[in-house]
Amino acid sequence: MNHTQFSVTQPTKLRHKKKSYYSRMKKIAHSKILDIINLTESTYIVRLEKNNFEFKAGQYLVLNIPGENMAREYSIYSKEDAPYIDLLIKEVTNGKLSKELKYIKIGTKVEISGPFGFFILRDRELNLANHFIFVATGTGISPFHSMVLSNPRLDFEVIHGIKYNAEAYDATDYPTDNYKACTSQERGVNFSGRVTNYLREKGVRKNSIYYICGNSGMVNEVSGYLELEGISPENIRTEVFF
Repeated sequence: MNHTQFSVTQPTKLRHKKKSYYSRMKKIAHSKILDIINLTESTYIVRLEKNNFEFKAGQYLVLNIPGENMAREYSIYSKEDAPYIDLLIKEVTNGKLSKELKYIKIGTKVEISGPFGFFILRDRELNLANHFIFVATGTGISPFHSMVLSNPRLDFEVIHGIKYNAEAYDATDYPTDNYKACTSQERGVNFSGRVTNYLREKGVRKNSIYYICGNSGMVNEVSGYLELEGISPENIRTEVFF
């Protein structure tokens, strides 16, 4: 899943609807494409020059190809102190930018702005060594990949909803016992079925803090289920990929 694509000349559909694109826009910087890393036939990583761009794991940036008059939100996939910025992107049928970036020439300069967003780990909870459960579908794994790599002592579990086993992007970056792929279209390596089925079968941890990122249907279903199971809304944080 990817964030809503929008043109800067048209009404935007952004995650934080109360503020317009222009009111939230930070200074635009230029960044060079360092590499394109293909993970599957349709999913790839764009590696960008970091320069002095600083962010918190879980945040996103806005990327635009100069002259294209189009911008797009992408959650940051790499860890905070990496010497580059990685973006995990899925090529979609009507996604002009996702198609262009896949074949863009290495060395091309793009425009980036940000970081944006509040879907981050809270310092107090990190200091208290809380247990975190990250629930994602598709490329909604991006912010969690950044969080895990940026916090090596994190107590966490990742529950990742995918269609096919090949979509378990960079699964080896997580300790084996901390990552569970829920595969819906073929026999799963970890679990065959959707993330909601996994949660119902395995049960929920009452003392955990849940972060949920992916398509709106999954986010609403999982957050609703967690509340029914007694998880406080304060301990359920969500980010929707459109």
